[in-house]
Amino acid sequence: MLKSAISGSVPRNSHSRVVNELGRAIVGGIYGNGALLPGDTELAQRFEVSRTVLREAMKTLSAKGMVVPKAKIGTRVTAPTSWNLFDADVLNWHLENGVNPDFLQHLSEMRLSFEPFAARLAAERASEEKIATLYERVRAMEEANSMESFALADLDFHMALLDASKNPFMYSVGALIEAALATSFRLSSPFGDPERHRAICGAHRRIADAIAEHDADTAAEGMRGVILHGRDRILESGLDRE
Repeated sequence: MLKSAISGSVPRNSHSRVVNELGRAIVGGIYGNGALLPGDTELAQRFEVSRTVLREAMKTLSAKGMVVPKAKIGTRVTAPTSWNLFDADVLNWHLENGVNPDFLQHLSEMRLSFEPFAARLAAERASEEKIATLYERVRAMEEANSMESFALADLDFHMALLDASKNPFMYSVGALIEAALATSFRLSSPFGDPERHRAICGAHRRIADAIAEHDADTAAEGMRGVILHGRDRILESGLDRE
């Protein structure tokens, strides 16, 4: 997701193209809750794909909870409450359609529900190797020479921290972090502002220090601060006026 935001890449094969365009249209409200998607013949002609490709695309969207096929009726769009918001594609379609303050707040609340606790677990469980990796990620943030390299190093730090928690479920929700950082990359990267760059890197280094010192409370509070600061920075960038 973050790499897509950086590169602006588009799907390369027919299946991905159909899934991406329909998914983005559903999230964007072109096909609202309960709407029927156009029939197979129309979609096959629009995307210039075979019915086999179209069926597989519908299966993919169905697996994400976004559509449900109805015999003799067609394929109906489901309510947003049925969508898998942990799915990287679904999150990315939200970003592509424009992030609003409510979405950002919900995303931040989810991160606050698990990342500070992951930092606490890392402080209790991380091996010397995992701690060394965290410091490597901080150095990569400090030495980043572009917005792109900073964003990827930032993501790598957060994913390494989840890994250091030694709870595999933590790593499975990494797409939420990636969505938040992709939003930050697009709207409010600290790169190019030396003072902000140093401050953000310093906050991440203090989390690594707390984990290295097995100080769970400080690690958790440091992560909470990073999440809230990132949220507020994006809002201050003008997102709340979109």
